[in-house]
Amino acid sequence: MSSPTKNGHTIWLFAGSRAGGERAAAIYSVIETCKLNGIEPQAYIADVIEKIANGWPASRWDELMPWNWTADPVPVSPIAVRRAA
Repeated sequence: MSSPTKNGHTIWLFAGSRAGGERAAAIYSVIETCKLNGIEPQAYIADVIEKIANGWPASRWDELMPWNWTADPVPVSPIAVRRAA
């Protein structure tokens, strides 16, 4: 098994440009920070992007950091509740 650093080095070679490599590094940083905080990265990124796109105030961005973030409860459909009963 190779290390994440070694894998990352190979990926940076194909980033296309310095800016592309910096963007990739930022995304990998978010993903690894999520993992360290026990959060599923895809759920976190999707939720944060949606909240920011819907006007989340910049003064509350600290609440969206992985170490502060909590997933919104998934609403249960009435149909699923009836089937379980």
